[in-house]
Amino acid sequence: EKIAEEENGAASATGNRGAASVTGENGAASVTGDRGAASATGKHSIACGLGIECKAKAALGNWIVLAERELNENSEWAIKSVQTARVDGRKIKADTWYTLKKGKFAAIE
Repeated sequence: EKIAEEENGAASATGNRGAASVTGENGAASVTGDRGAASATGKHSIACGLGIECKAKAALGNWIVLAERELNENSEWAIKSVQTARVDGRKIKADTWYTLKKGKFAAIE
């Protein structure tokens, strides 16, 4: 697990089931390995889950970015969809894990 606590910090995890989180302002957390988790709790930050079955969560006012992947005809995990959303507290809830399902954000436990 990688954690960035400073202003303008960045945390990245590339291994399977990796975790990256940022707590300072203007931070970015990203995960690219299978089933990774990214979180952003500092102001003006972003959490990105770009690998297979990744999840992301963020504080109110922050952003999340998620990629959905599927096996293609060559048995490769191709990108099916990429979506981004601002955590507004209504459509996208704060401190709630999300993944992409059929191109839409889905809350998970």
